[in-house]
Amino acid sequence: MTLLFDPLTIASATARNRLWVAPMCMYSARDGVPNEWHLVHLAQFATGGAGLVMAEATAVTADGRISPEDTGIWNEEQAQAWLPITAAIKKRGALAAIQLAHAGRKASTWAPFAEHSGSVPIDQGGWQTVAPSPLAFEGYATPRELSSGEIDAVVDDFAASARRALDAGFEVLEVHAAHGYLLHQFLSPLSNVRTDAYGGSLDNRARLLLRVVDAVREVAPDAPLFTRLSATDWAEGGWDIDDTVTVSRMLADHGVNLIDVSTGGLVAHQQIAVGPGYQVPFAARVRREAEVLVSAVGMITTGPQAEQILAEGDADAIMAAREWLRDPHFALRAAFELGEPTAAPWPPQYERARRRV
Repeated sequence: MTLLFDPLTIASATARNRLWVAPMCMYSARDGVPNEWHLVHLAQFATGGAGLVMAEATAVTADGRISPEDTGIWNEEQAQAWLPITAAIKKRGALAAIQLAHAGRKASTWAPFAEHSGSVPIDQGGWQTVAPSPLAFEGYATPRELSSGEIDAVVDDFAASARRALDAGFEVLEVHAAHGYLLHQFLSPLSNVRTDAYGGSLDNRARLLLRVVDAVREVAPDAPLFTRLSATDWAEGGWDIDDTVTVSRMLADHGVNLIDVSTGGLVAHQQIAVGPGYQVPFAARVRREAEVLVSAVGMITTGPQAEQILAEGDADAIMAAREWLRDPHFALRAAFELGEPTAAPWPPQYERARRRV
């Protein structure tokens, strides 16, 4: 049996394998409510053999959406709409996961396939964005600095959304603290210049993230809890891998089971050295130095590549995104590539394709 198709138990849940679907925004919801597109989109990956399927960055409050078309889970209508989606994922054998998010200063933007780019004007359906400090992401509208009371409300919003997510059938929760969104904005000195208890030292800049994790863990004491971190801002003077390792240790102490290691997204002037598996070394360092489970992501496109990452001890699971869009049956193909077609969870309806002849 390959490592890629070895089950992984985390807290109360077991993933049937270690090839997972990373969260990918679809920009296809209305008023935060997921629909048939999201059901078909996510369920197909479970049919294709994924061990875990994670829904896109889902806003914990209306002004936390990346775009007006993002999904949400800040009200009961949205939670009810997620129920058939989680049921479809689980019926096909995968764990149903959700990424809880607040976009902060990168909220209220046009969808990437819209005619416009940048921030959506308020008179066209946008809203005033918020952030740790009134510093704009390059090309976006200037956010308003959050007050201490509003920070408390952010914590409450994450907790309430986590509770709704469990009620909606999600088995795994992920707190999004990467890619330049609100919690990442608090972590990085490039976006956080506060002088109160949430700014300055690393402990202060990590305070909101740890409060959010504590609040989510309180309402979900048994569920697997992940946190996605950008291991580096890829920019001088920004958040880096040393910070990531330190905060990953803190997160593990606060009940986080797995760190989902990505990079970048905080500033537009980032300089990223992109290539196959380019983020894997960051995951490897977090795994070894923070002594916590990690997933690796970023241009991982074949079964042998994914297997090698696991075999070398660089990660405990593989997140993939675009490769699942190119091939919704990535896991079934990966098993073939590894010479272990029987290791994959082939649906009986597809059984004839498991055999080469």
